[in-house]
Amino acid sequence: MISDRKLEHLWLCKHCDVEHKHKKTGFEEIELIHKALPQINKEEINITTEFFGKTLEAPIIITGMTGGHPASLAINRELARAAEQLKIGLGMGSQRAAVENPELRSTYTVMRDEAPSTFLIGNIGAPQIEYAEEAAGMMNLDALAVHINPLQEAIQPEGDVDASNYLQDVQEASKKLDIPIIVKETGAGIKKEDAMALTNAGAAAIDVAGAGGTSWAAVETYRSKDPYLGNLFRDWGIPTAVSTVEVLKSVNVPIISSGGIRSGLDAAKALALGAEAVGLALPVLKEAYMGYEAVKIKIMKFIEELKVAMYLVGASDISDLRKSDLLIMGKTREWLNLRGINTEEYARRSQL
Repeated sequence: MISDRKLEHLWLCKHCDVEHKHKKTGFEEIELIHKALPQINKEEINITTEFFGKTLEAPIIITGMTGGHPASLAINRELARAAEQLKIGLGMGSQRAAVENPELRSTYTVMRDEAPSTFLIGNIGAPQIEYAEEAAGMMNLDALAVHINPLQEAIQPEGDVDASNYLQDVQEASKKLDIPIIVKETGAGIKKEDAMALTNAGAAAIDVAGAGGTSWAAVETYRSKDPYLGNLFRDWGIPTAVSTVEVLKSVNVPIISSGGIRSGLDAAKALALGAEAVGLALPVLKEAYMGYEAVKIKIMKFIEELKVAMYLVGASDISDLRKSDLLIMGKTREWLNLRGINTEEYARRSQL
């Protein structure tokens, strides 16, 4: 059953090593250039962000993780309480389970109940696009994420490997719904050509969800009778930093950079590249088991790290951060250069 699978995923993410083994996000190869004369007051740094007409007090979105099992109600409640108090964005896990079994709806609707003013993102998989309207109507959503996860489906014992209509599915949903469609990957990233095709099909924003954080091939390996395939593809995907740049350079819609974002310094680098917001999942999922105060403490620490990074490059707000100088080095630079993207321009932006 789908509900049981949701519980398995939660348990595995909490208790097992489910991250990429050798592949990194690429942010470790990006250096923000220190400014010895910041010329700003750190206490006055402003990190508010406008996202589809709503103000986020920080450019952070707790991205979709769970729902669809009674045990996930408490987790979603704690995440929602934290998001509402911090005034950041919030996503939910796939709503398929609740569409197919209305008794499970409360495991999702609790998020709107606890976070009435939060930017709330629903979620449905591209293979279940026929559920999009019902998922969007389940509560007062600000956007609907359509997730694409071919890697997970290929490794999952009961996976749906017919991806022949993904673009058509996105186009259909964008025409039917009166809220924005955010297309998101689930840990393998999105390349520039796919980003262009998705926005042409109606995607209003893209969450790159790149490699370097949670590997759903790893998650599904624990569930498989034969772990060979999952282990072989555990490190498959486009590193998050690479995917963020590729997508930003190819389309003109808001980009969420997620996938292995583990600190405010990672976030500063993603935002400096041009991302509208960053997404967090696994780190706050683990905190949610301890309650919303633990989630708040984790994110407030994250925000402080972001502000310190901004102070050290002299950025008084996010727009200043996007003008700051940075270096892209190593395999990340090599990957981007081979893909036709000039990385040198980032190093001298402040001189323009």
